[in-house]
Amino acid sequence: MDCIVVVDYGGQYAHLIARRVRECRVYSEVVHGDNAYEEITSLPPEINVKGIVLSGGPMSVFSKDAPKLDSKLIELDVPILGICFGHQLLAHAFGGKVENLGKGEYGTTYVYIEDFDDIFEGLERVEKVWMSHSDTVTSLPSEFYVLARTDLCPVAAFKHKEKPIYGVQWHPEVVHTDKGIMILKNFVFKVCKCKPEWVMEDFIEKAVEEIKREVNNGKAIIALSGGIDSSTAAVLAARAIGDRLYAVFVDHGFMREGEPEQIREYFSKTIKNFIFVDAKKRFLDRLKGITDPEQKRKIIGEEFVRVFEEVARKVGAEYLLQGTIYPDRIESGFRKFSDKIKTHHNVAGLPSKMEFKKVVEPLRDLYKDEVREIAKRLGLPNEIVYRQPFPGPGLAVRVIGEVTEEKLRIVRQADKIVREEIEKAGLARDLWQYFSVLTETKSTGIKGDARTYGYTVAVRIVESKDAMTANFAKIPYDILERISTRITNEIPEVTRVVYDITNKPPATIEWE
Repeated sequence: MDCIVVVDYGGQYAHLIARRVRECRVYSEVVHGDNAYEEITSLPPEINVKGIVLSGGPMSVFSKDAPKLDSKLIELDVPILGICFGHQLLAHAFGGKVENLGKGEYGTTYVYIEDFDDIFEGLERVEKVWMSHSDTVTSLPSEFYVLARTDLCPVAAFKHKEKPIYGVQWHPEVVHTDKGIMILKNFVFKVCKCKPEWVMEDFIEKAVEEIKREVNNGKAIIALSGGIDSSTAAVLAARAIGDRLYAVFVDHGFMREGEPEQIREYFSKTIKNFIFVDAKKRFLDRLKGITDPEQKRKIIGEEFVRVFEEVARKVGAEYLLQGTIYPDRIESGFRKFSDKIKTHHNVAGLPSKMEFKKVVEPLRDLYKDEVREIAKRLGLPNEIVYRQPFPGPGLAVRVIGEVTEEKLRIVRQADKIVREEIEKAGLARDLWQYFSVLTETKSTGIKGDARTYGYTVAVRIVESKDAMTANFAKIPYDILERISTRITNEIPEVTRVVYDITNKPPATIEWE
């Protein structure tokens, strides 16, 4: 399988580059800048690395702790494209001049293409692009030549005279660059000679074969939450090992209104060995007095595994399957030098010691929209395919601070109201997630001419494609007003409702 590797230097769009490559039906992997060569050379042999993209990043090449270009990447002898910081890093490493001119380019900029080399084939002489840089490449070493300029930037794009090494100062991966996808396609197909082999049908076959190989003749438990990821993994596993699969749904007490019943009804008919475990009391007891969100996630992750181990002993299962996807691993800091944003209960939240021989994760390299495509091809119903993402720890991480039965009741009821109003307005398919958060903040209110002092509920509604980035949704005020009115009217303990207008980044989608 041909692959383009994206080297992440901390840029907010590194994973967007990987997504754009996959949209070209070419597989992509993201590796960290400090350990790129080692990660690339340790990829499985079936992954054929045909090119490397160096991402943007927040640092200057002159910063004390700035990433350095590993010369061994050049020795891999595959085409390289540097974007933004990656562009500057290449120029600097080869002896070019990078300067801070006292002003940068941010947002829409026009570039003047001087050489329609292979990566600029099909572009116009003047192109609208999106820039975000303060340092500028001002001159190149003799073995390079200029491909494009801007009014400020004398070297907005370059190429090595003999090797397929390129740099562009702008961001072709963002939608604000008019023909950005054309540049990436030119690099992927014309320069790197990749074949568009990343197709979902192939993935299904490969995933089924992988599960068969990993589990062999043994029995496995699938950690089933009813969400799109675990449901898709469960159907793949059922195809792979049939009756040797045990689908275990653990009701930890943190699900949304009516969900445990819906999950039980569907999967008890779909998977032969469906096991429903009521563990509400034990999970709530474990979280008593816990306020730190990372600790919550780790406790919940560990408790999940202990329940699965108990079931596994009874049925003789030695393997644990999970619906872990790529953003889960990225946010959990699964790579050596990655920054951990938050622990996902099914990744870094797993205990270090488990009774299982192995944890099998057939979806670990997919983004959410890719999982949805797989689910459709597997014939899962729309209510699962389009179910909005829901964290494994559930409402426990939508209650800020300590989790109690009263707080769970409040946030569950508020969440139901948000979902009902959004779905009634016909907005559900256009949104990534829509939910409520019970904050620790209390405020004064007036109900029935009397003073009240109650909770503040935050409403979070976002648009996204893959959860790596997200924008808050511009919901019409009349819908927000109905949500607010219903929450404060129907939940006596709530006196105030606020709307979260923060994008990701800088925020994450979930509050904890």
